[in-house]
Amino acid sequence: MPETPALPHQSLGHALPMAGSRLLLMMLLAALLAGCAGRELATRDAPGGLSIDRALILAEARRALGTPYRLGGTTERGMDCSGLVQRAYSRAGIRVPRTSREQFEALPRVDEARPGDLLFFATAGGRKPSHVGIYLGEGEMIHAPGRGRRVTTTALALDYWQERFLGAAAPAP
Repeated sequence: MPETPALPHQSLGHALPMAGSRLLLMMLLAALLAGCAGRELATRDAPGGLSIDRALILAEARRALGTPYRLGGTTERGMDCSGLVQRAYSRAGIRVPRTSREQFEALPRVDEARPGDLLFFATAGGRKPSHVGIYLGEGEMIHAPGRGRRVTTTALALDYWQERFLGAAAPAP
């Protein structure tokens, strides 16, 4: 008996597993890429007031406004971003590691930043923390932005910060 030629719908039986595995592979790649995207920068202002520790941290950070940037600095003569954090937290009697990377790795993470919490960013390319600021509330942070600049406040709604955000930490009660 002669073999009957395969009908078009019969030959699809072999193509469907191939198309299905391509679709599955594309979905996996999309999920992986989405996982590489930055975290959402979520904040929560403290309507009921701040702890004394957070109030001291924010007061010290505000006193630093206008201080020139100096790599490795922690004094009124000059400070870098993690030096600002270290100085502000020491005012409240809280010890934090020296660099933004060490701070990011050691301090307890939170999903929503409250005033006085730390915000970490990857500003030097890649996915490692290279910048830290202190959340002030109302969508702003205080930070030491870099060479030739001074400690200042900035709006967190800027795409620059949103795209580079890595996470928040809350070393203060």
